[in-house]
Amino acid sequence: MPRTKKKNSKGGQHGAVQPFSDEDASIETLSHCSSFSDSTSVADEGGDGSEDTAQEDFQYKLKGFIDSTVDKSAKTRQGALDGLKTAMATRILYEFISERRMTITDSIERCLKKGKGEEQRAAASLACLLCIQLGSGIESEEVFKTLKPIFKNILADGSANIQARQAVATSLGLCTLVAEDDVLDVQATMECFENLFTRSYARADGTCPSINPQTSLLHTNALLSWALLLTICSANQLKDILHKHLPKLPKLLESEDVNMRIVAGETIALLFELARDTEPEFEFEDWDQLCVKLSALATDCNKHRAKNDKRKQRSVFRDVLKAVEDGDFQSETIRFGTERMSIDSWVRKRTYDAFREFVGSGMNYHLQANEFIRDVFELGPPILVDSATMKAMKISRFERHLHNSAAFKARTKARSKFRDKRVDVGEF
Repeated sequence: MPRTKKKNSKGGQHGAVQPFSDEDASIETLSHCSSFSDSTSVADEGGDGSEDTAQEDFQYKLKGFIDSTVDKSAKTRQGALDGLKTAMATRILYEFISERRMTITDSIERCLKKGKGEEQRAAASLACLLCIQLGSGIESEEVFKTLKPIFKNILADGSANIQARQAVATSLGLCTLVAEDDVLDVQATMECFENLFTRSYARADGTCPSINPQTSLLHTNALLSWALLLTICSANQLKDILHKHLPKLPKLLESEDVNMRIVAGETIALLFELARDTEPEFEFEDWDQLCVKLSALATDCNKHRAKNDKRKQRSVFRDVLKAVEDGDFQSETIRFGTERMSIDSWVRKRTYDAFREFVGSGMNYHLQANEFIRDVFELGPPILVDSATMKAMKISRFERHLHNSAAFKARTKARSKFRDKRVDVGEF
């Protein structure tokens, strides 16, 4: 991460290895606050002995997963990779992982080279989570140095499993953001992504290429990762990219794939934001034509498209149109524990979405506890939360029920005002 990276920025509080269960993926942030609580909270829950036993059981389970990644059975390897993914997505495991990072890296490398389909997808995702846990230091750079050539080979190999290529397209982008320290290498990786998504560009005669859904998803993932790396490009790099790609990206808005249209629109908004940051008087030659196209997508009523696709598309392109026309962004507030973070730009949104893609429901916990992610979003050091504060933050089930009921009634009233009232007009 060349622009803002701090050397040896760790993934989180050292030694915060915590008990792990199959329900962890859905646990809310508050349930994780215990990792920051003082020793009195441990005593309340059964004392140091039970805590130590739980940690030992947890570490034993993780060691079993690591050992199983070299099992002869593909199903066993797949389960082990998934177990490690869930643990890394929902816990801070820096010390445990740091001691075994080369073993885990070797397992990922083996699964990427010899595995198939789902196993390769899981291995690629695990590589990203490993880098997120280690943070932007020498350790993650060593991991990425080993895996990057394999990622690029899979991505460029047209005969490789398409699902593996889709996963690698996503993982390579975030791993580069976290662990790549050379600006030229970042640029080379962006060119790998360009070699993929530019195949969805319109031909010289103006016609759009016919692409199957799986290949379109590959190109969409490549465009997402390319957009992520745009956020750390220098002003000179950005100037070249704007000249080369901004005139062609609007053609992707005509794609048959709704996800490609949406990602292309968000990438255009991101490029306009970055361009105006470096040059406030930035102008785009085909601005009027682009706005007409964006406006059409923001009000799309095409009967041949699914309702959900149209609803999702209209919502996104209303925001994209505002960004291109006025430079506005619809900000969003993320709450985690006692803190709040504002998503107030397309750059911040693309970065947040990229991390959330891998940690899922554990995103709020990582925002609260992961030093590296907090550094990326400029949140400062993790805030310690004692047991008394945590108890004060909890809401009783009855209070939560009352709140949800009131919200449901208010939502129903608001919707009824705008709902279409059908009237039977009879026959003529």
